[in-house]
Amino acid sequence: MKWDKALEPASAGEVHPDDIPPSGWSRAREVAWHVPRLLSGLGPLGPRGPEDGPPVIVLPGFLAGDRTTMELRRALARGGWRAHPWDLGTNYGAKPDTLERLGGRIEEIYDGRPIVLLGWSLGGLFARELARSHPGRVRAVVTLGSPFSGDLKTNTNMCAMYEWVAGHDVNQPPFPRLADKPPVPTLALWSRRDGIVAPRAARGLAHEVDKAVEIDTHHMGFALWRPALSRIVAEIRAFLAQIEGGTRGTAALH
Repeated sequence: MKWDKALEPASAGEVHPDDIPPSGWSRAREVAWHVPRLLSGLGPLGPRGPEDGPPVIVLPGFLAGDRTTMELRRALARGGWRAHPWDLGTNYGAKPDTLERLGGRIEEIYDGRPIVLLGWSLGGLFARELARSHPGRVRAVVTLGSPFSGDLKTNTNMCAMYEWVAGHDVNQPPFPRLADKPPVPTLALWSRRDGIVAPRAARGLAHEVDKAVEIDTHHMGFALWRPALSRIVAEIRAFLAQIEGGTRGTAALH
């Protein structure tokens, strides 16, 4: 089986451009791009898609919530998924009970079929940790522009804001954070145009992820830009078909 593996680190003493986080101006541009699209989050916040569709839980990024991921869940629903919100309000960072409450969501939704955890940005870090404690109930983890690789102090331009809002050092969350790959299939979707996260941080190294695919979008586009959303749904479908064996994986999406 052929995998699109992540790249290895740069040579000693060399700083690769993909390791450098975007500028503060890029962060401001991301926020400005997001504001006029807030109305896309209007509508019921419950599950989207056919009731018998394969289950997926969408975990929002930092300072985002279920309204922010509405377009993403709509795209999944159009693709035949039963897309569930995380139902924890706004994501203000890691809290002592975050993984426990997300574990409760898994138990609420689990119907005998393992669940895909789809995490955008910070939500992807939560998804990777959550999969460690529920491997039998998690089908795969998919991250969208999530800085799971490298030093969290330097791999995004949001560290200072995160620490101010969340109230803790970014490298000392109130639950253990492991750097190795979770015990489930993992797909990392990343962008070189990301205005928040350094590309390599979201792509990961070869031992941290099973497959990494570049999506041509910026950070907010992972949740809001329709061309990117269509590509995301297609890449998830292809990944599951690949890891689960041809027609078996494809059939599971219908």
